Amino acid sequence: MDFTNPLVYGVPCFLGLILLELTYSKNHNDEKSKKLYNWKDLGASLTMGIGSAILAPLTKTIAAIVLFNYVYEVFNPLVDGVRMNIMGWESFGYAWYTWLICQLLDDFSYYWFHRQNHNVRFLWAAHIVHHSSDNFNLGTAVRNGWFTIFYKPFFYMWIPAIGFPPEMLVVCLGIEALWQFQLHSVYIPKMGFIEKFMNTHTMHQVHHAQNLEYMDKNHGGFLNIFDKMFGTWKELDENIEIKYGVTHAPNSYNPLVILTHEYKDIWNDMKKSKNWYHKFMYAFGAPGWSHDGSTLTIKQIRKQMEAETLKS
Repeated sequence: MDFTNPLVYGVPCFLGLILLELTYSKNHNDEKSKKLYNWKDLGASLTMGIGSAILAPLTKTIAAIVLFNYVYEVFNPLVDGVRMNIMGWESFGYAWYTWLICQLLDDFSYYWFHRQNHNVRFLWAAHIVHHSSDNFNLGTAVRNGWFTIFYKPFFYMWIPAIGFPPEMLVVCLGIEALWQFQLHSVYIPKMGFIEKFMNTHTMHQVHHAQNLEYMDKNHGGFLNIFDKMFGTWKELDENIEIKYGVTHAPNSYNPLVILTHEYKDIWNDMKKSKNWYHKFMYAFGAPGWSHDGSTLTIKQIRKQMEAETLKS
């Protein structure tokens, strides 16, 4: 059964909503709204978004047609005309509840994919592109790194392996992307009961903040249950002024600099020590790790602050 990726219809909507938010912000009396969009920053975001859109069909071919289908065929062979999983159950069909389960598993995979993008520096070097703007708006939503799409499918390949059709997973990935896009708005307030289980706009503001108490929080896709289960959930405190962006910003509107600056920093850090373990950790340890303590990870900073608090 063939399905169309929802993003085919979503991309024109993305551009229309960006234009709508941009127009509203520039004509709003609030000073923060007038500063919501920076023209050069928006230009960089749109350039990277267009690049992602060009690369997406290629990676979709690799991921959906080759990787997902290959895994599905290997782990779900035809037995007497029936698709059976090698673990002994019949592979899943297209019942409505199967779609819901697939979407839940997709969100679970997204959580770990997203969390590892923040915990493994080599992956962070690709993902930092999305966080590199100090503006939080729908333009930032399309500011995607070009390299994450090459390894993202590997976080999801277990889903077709257990029997979900590859085309179903592709649709669920598209739905996840649609939800993620619209989260990048400061104009949607807290949403009451929905906040208890959904990943909302205010929660995503927390995720994009460089405030210490907010960093590495709220990695969920459309649900927040996995953040709550695994200790990475944080509610927005409206008394705290958010500072968006990253602590080591590219300080450039050049898309190529934005896309590659963290890889350059990794290379420079690896040259600081001849020890191969140190080199490995600079590339694959948590961002901020250093062999001499000259820079610290977020966890190390928090532990240090807790220790100082106990002493005082």
